[in-house]
Amino acid sequence: MKIIEELASWVAHFLAALVLALALCLFVLQPTYVEGRSMEDTLHDGDKVLISKLLHTFGGEPEYGDIVIIDSRVNRPRTFRDDLREMLTVNLFTRYFFGLEGESHYWIKRVIGKEGDYLEFRGCTVFRNGVPLEEPYVREAAEYKDLEPVKVPEDCIFVMGDNRNDSRDSRHIGCVPLSHVLGKYKFNF
Repeated sequence: MKIIEELASWVAHFLAALVLALALCLFVLQPTYVEGRSMEDTLHDGDKVLISKLLHTFGGEPEYGDIVIIDSRVNRPRTFRDDLREMLTVNLFTRYFFGLEGESHYWIKRVIGKEGDYLEFRGCTVFRNGVPLEEPYVREAAEYKDLEPVKVPEDCIFVMGDNRNDSRDSRHIGCVPLSHVLGKYKFNF
């Protein structure tokens, strides 16, 4: 009987730890990885990164220059089911232990514009509300041809990759609803 009680105790502790770990990944911090070259030279393909999910959990708004993880499927509403699926498929542990690959609609980009901002693209420069942006993180000059000015709508942000010449971002999908901002980059590890 003592062995069964001990085994039950171990199983209960293991399950409690698993639930806690899943809750942390879902609501607080999630290890993940970078796919692609759109954020070079800041982040590189294959980099392991930690993202804070608190922005998404509490419905916050990122700041200018923040690097965020977004769901690029901006024309569909996000649900809690999406959050659960993303926690299980787009993190470092499932990739490492189960070989699961993330889905390409989760992108990592930099916040360029917020609600109410008026963005213009002239030559190689982005202007926010008439002021040219200083962007030392941009990999190389990008020629913004045929881009119309953008007024960022309510509860949305405008994001771009640091490698502007090799990035799919708000120039392609439009402004990103805050509900589609899944987390904020904290650091590489």
